[in-house]
Amino acid sequence: MKNIISKIGFIGLLLMASLAFIPTANAQKFAFVDSNYILQNIPEYSDAQAQLDDLSRQWQKEIDQKFAEVEKMYQSYQAEYVLIPEEIRKQKEKEIIDAEKAAQNLQMQRFGLEGDLFKKREELIKPIQDKIFSAIEAVAAEKNIGIVFDKAGAVTMMYANVKYDLSDDVLSNMGYGYNIRR
Repeated sequence: MKNIISKIGFIGLLLMASLAFIPTANAQKFAFVDSNYILQNIPEYSDAQAQLDDLSRQWQKEIDQKFAEVEKMYQSYQAEYVLIPEEIRKQKEKEIIDAEKAAQNLQMQRFGLEGDLFKKREELIKPIQDKIFSAIEAVAAEKNIGIVFDKAGAVTMMYANVKYDLSDDVLSNMGYGYNIRR
């Protein structure tokens, strides 16, 4: 019986020793990129962002003018309130409410969740993001990386060794230089 236990112990020890020497080829390799840094080094992104900023300012000015017109209509209504008959008052109130609704609708059309700014941002920025994602995939495949985190995203990275930062490799893969250092 003692001989059987020692044989089982020896086999178990041999099995554990053999597991210790199995190569770690299946272990996942991790790396990260800084998408903000990558975007800062892509001229097309800066151009797209400037175009979006210009459109945003232009549309905000248009909306501000509409709300200023509503305010002017309301002040005029208040000044005339005691002098005009009830029927005309109701008509002016309806005009003011309609003008305010039109201004709010324009604001939603321009800046709402599915608004013009969102659509324009998607039109200008999405192709750049797609290129970045393709480059990240290519660099990760080339370097046999299993998981790539975005340092600029919602994932909190308490520490990141720069030797695992693929951002410059991604920019090179996309054909861009990298001159803005963090």
